[in-house]
Amino acid sequence: SLYVSEYFSQSAQKLSFYSWYGNAKLFHFRVPEDTVLLRWLLQASRGKGPECTNMEITVHFRYGAPPVINPLGTRFPANATVRPSYSINITLTSAVQNTTFVNVTTPAAGDWFIAAHLPEAAGRIEVKGFSTPCPYMFQADMFVLRLADMPVLEPGVARPQTIISPAKPLHVKVFVPKHAAGMRFELRNCLTSEQKACAVRVVLGSITLPQSFQRIITCVGRLNCSLALDSPPWEKWLQIMVESLGTANASVSMEMLATFRACRPGSTSTFLNFNSLNQSQPGPKPGSTGAAGSPTPSTGGASRNTSNQRSFCLQNQPVVREDLDVVSVRYRLLNGPSVPVNSLSPTLLLLNLNTGMDSGGSLVVNLLLNKTSVNLANATMVACVSAASPVLSLNATHNCSTAFFQGYPLSVSMSSAEAMLIVLYPQTDDWFLSLQLLCLKGQGECNAAEAKVTVFAYLTPCFNDCGPYGQCSLLRRHGYLYAGCSCKAGWGGWSCTDDTKAQTVGAQNLATLLLTLSNLMFLPAIAVAVYRYYLVEASVYTYTMFFSTFYHACDQPGVAVMCIMDYDTLQYCDFLGSVVSIWVTILCMSRVKKILKYVLFVLGTLLIAMSLQLDRRGVWNMMGPCLFALVIMIAAWVYQGVKRRHCYPSSWKRWVFYLLPGITLAFIAMSVYAFMETNENYYYTHSIWHVLVASSVAFLLPPRDKHKKPWAWSQKLTCRYQICQNDREELYAVT
Repeated sequence: SLYVSEYFSQSAQKLSFYSWYGNAKLFHFRVPEDTVLLRWLLQASRGKGPECTNMEITVHFRYGAPPVINPLGTRFPANATVRPSYSINITLTSAVQNTTFVNVTTPAAGDWFIAAHLPEAAGRIEVKGFSTPCPYMFQADMFVLRLADMPVLEPGVARPQTIISPAKPLHVKVFVPKHAAGMRFELRNCLTSEQKACAVRVVLGSITLPQSFQRIITCVGRLNCSLALDSPPWEKWLQIMVESLGTANASVSMEMLATFRACRPGSTSTFLNFNSLNQSQPGPKPGSTGAAGSPTPSTGGASRNTSNQRSFCLQNQPVVREDLDVVSVRYRLLNGPSVPVNSLSPTLLLLNLNTGMDSGGSLVVNLLLNKTSVNLANATMVACVSAASPVLSLNATHNCSTAFFQGYPLSVSMSSAEAMLIVLYPQTDDWFLSLQLLCLKGQGECNAAEAKVTVFAYLTPCFNDCGPYGQCSLLRRHGYLYAGCSCKAGWGGWSCTDDTKAQTVGAQNLATLLLTLSNLMFLPAIAVAVYRYYLVEASVYTYTMFFSTFYHACDQPGVAVMCIMDYDTLQYCDFLGSVVSIWVTILCMSRVKKILKYVLFVLGTLLIAMSLQLDRRGVWNMMGPCLFALVIMIAAWVYQGVKRRHCYPSSWKRWVFYLLPGITLAFIAMSVYAFMETNENYYYTHSIWHVLVASSVAFLLPPRDKHKKPWAWSQKLTCRYQICQNDREELYAVT
């Protein structure tokens, strides 16, 4: 045998602490056909700074689709199928780097996914630039060992094979045709080189994670062994491995035979079916193609139709796949949404999800039984959703399993007429929906019965669009797209349906009121600014109060939300107003000349607007203007102090009752903003920030100029004549 090794690598990704699926870093690989050994090389590393501590990295594996994980232990939506992912933990201690190998023998060919993440996020809101988080990096590489000349078994033809030694197992493959109801594998004349009965181990199928359904038989002391499979995967290569359990020096010879049992479908798509594509209400009509792909039988021909169905192992229903958007597909039945179901053979619907871009959403199947169509009170319509091949024996077994896949069962009856199934991240494959009518007292009384079941099947990025307390986000890893829900207001879970830590409506209203009404503390600052003739500063404070109020009214995660314009616009205006307010306040305190002050106002505002556009959440967007304005203020105060030969400001009352309280409030506000805010306490800590900043502005604004008189509304708003006084001194007169 000729083995070929191949190597696949992807760039490293920076890991994040987990709060939703978008924090997990995804790696997508494709395993080629005839692979007999797969080895993952997992490399994890961390930074060298003092902020880096011991950390545990969780790595999840899955075949066919991204792993369905639940690190936070939240609830999944009702009717959702959840199977635990296969995961390992990698610990980074004193070593800067950790290398781990994961081996998988006879892996399934196709898409494989790896997801890695750090433990649960602490929930602290960190200001960008105040702290340096430790970088944790993760990289996954894939090595495969592929058999270049794997022998092929032809159905019905016995092929002799030889195992040279136990260290070199034998690998063969056989192609499973479509509509194969069963497969039988046989080992004949299994003898060692010493002409004794062999001892071998036969493994049928490939490994798929998190669950593997390989079929294993052990032949010890027998010449012939066999294994029968029901519903093998259609139109796929089935890999078979045989390894010797005997002594190292003895070879084993045998004959292999694979035979298939064909399934005769009772209905196929015809050209007449496509007439219903242009109809608004598709469905069978008199004279048109019926459910069996032939003219709709009359009442008199019911017995003839029943006898025909006995010779079929399934009844096909033509389904059209309609692509709506990214990871969004709707399935339409050509013969109408109602599907006829009987007890003689299962009705089969094909749900095509093999494009390679469908595994990043949720497959939803909804069944609704028409109660008027069933004349048996004890009849039950059972269904099974499976991948790769359909379940063809619903009347004999209720475990809803095929040869290598455990399906998802559904059932509807007169007492429970509706059923729903949600498959999270369905694996890339052809999916099948099998439906059949069963009777509790025996199948004899169901032979003449027929049920009408309405089937709704679709693929959606996020089930129920993540509900009212979640946001469906489309994620991307290279060219692969998948979706995840980001929950708000304390809600959690895969689709934001877990209300264990959810905020009540009253708490949401309280949070909105605190964050919006706390901005009214700018009113005293505005009044002080207007009273002292700082009209430009008062305009800036008014602008900040307005946009901060409506930005936080729009930023709320719950139901108490009001957006007067685009969210991004409100956020930008709020950030711009906050920084410009600090800028103009400190420049106003510097008491520089008016012309210079207004030039700095305009120039600084333009530069702040530019920097916010580059990085809205950077700490230096706020600290930069503050420090530069403080340098100007200190320089101006030093100049005034040297000029007057005493401390500036000169009044001790100004220092004790205005400057020191204002500076204290500003420092407390900055401390709350930078170090105390978390996701849980945001609504009241950020409200405290609003109150402290607005209050500090009222204290820090300097007094008005001495030559300006206070506002005298009784003198300015008058209706009587006044004697004007000319204060100018007439120095000379020209005649």
